[in-house]
Amino acid sequence: MRRPPTIVDLFAGPGGLDVAARWLEVAAIGIELDKNACETRNAENLETRHDDVRSFKPADFGDATVLAGGPPCQTYTVAGSGTGRRALDEVLDFADRMALRQDVAADLEKLAADHDGDDRTGLVLEPLKWALQAIDDGNPYDAIVLEQVPAVLPVWQAMKTILEKEGYNATCGVLRAEEFGVPQTRRRAVLIARLDGEAVLPRPTHYPYQKNTPRHGGDAKLLPWVAMEDVLNRPEPFVVVSNYGTGGDPKNRGQRTSAEPAFTVTGKISRNRVELLDGRPADPPRFSLKESGQLQTFPSDYKWRGRDVAQQIGNAIPPRLATYILAYALGHGEAPLYDIFPDLRQLRSLR
Repeated sequence: MRRPPTIVDLFAGPGGLDVAARWLEVAAIGIELDKNACETRNAENLETRHDDVRSFKPADFGDATVLAGGPPCQTYTVAGSGTGRRALDEVLDFADRMALRQDVAADLEKLAADHDGDDRTGLVLEPLKWALQAIDDGNPYDAIVLEQVPAVLPVWQAMKTILEKEGYNATCGVLRAEEFGVPQTRRRAVLIARLDGEAVLPRPTHYPYQKNTPRHGGDAKLLPWVAMEDVLNRPEPFVVVSNYGTGGDPKNRGQRTSAEPAFTVTGKISRNRVELLDGRPADPPRFSLKESGQLQTFPSDYKWRGRDVAQQIGNAIPPRLATYILAYALGHGEAPLYDIFPDLRQLRSLR
């Protein structure tokens, strides 16, 4: 990086990426509209602007060298409305036009109007708007980091092409959270762009989870995936019964034992049942907010505040995954991660 890194984090949520920045000792400021998430951020002393990201421009954060963002994903998720997936071609067309410096504001408003006023689909393009504006201002970001649900990968691929034409080195792909020591299966589409140096996605450190397979998978150069029982302080083995039906059948609810990673943590995690191996309800019979945060790799003493905390937790990027992404975006690779995550130290001698 050419300058000491400072991050401006769009759609910052309760602080998943900002916690990662704190672990890496990198300054960060988050912009977040939701007042509940801002209450959590304030309790954690995370620098915050409580406002709509569209109320600002890059020049308002002129010292920032890194642009990060995880735009709202609800319209792109399988469990959500699906309007983002259906409007994908329009969104990609808007991105191409933005690259030509055409104003698409009216088109984004129409897109929202066509979907009952829901403007979240178009917000996925807000980071591109910031990146291009910073370039035109003569103060381009040294690095750009974006993450979203896998359905948004085509948008990241389009942005990768656009940013490469603007002089960036860029890459994008889908990462599996459990391959980085997160005790849940969660897939995220990630884009990393750098002005100087190669842009690469983080290299997995843990074995991918597969049902009915050993935790290590036979690869000595990878750590075993992390199970729920490794991070939660529950006295007995348990089974989690998912709130969601498998294969479209609401009666066919997936199950995982405490010796496996959790299902993807969503804002509805409290609807999952927790039972003992003999079928009796566990105590407690649902995951607490603290436990839900731990499955996302937030610190166990994280100061959750405001209302709808489960939704805050489910919307966040796992800080551990974010730490890997940021470290690679900053050009550090795995160098600082052995000190942050002690479980990686044994890999030092293997690589």
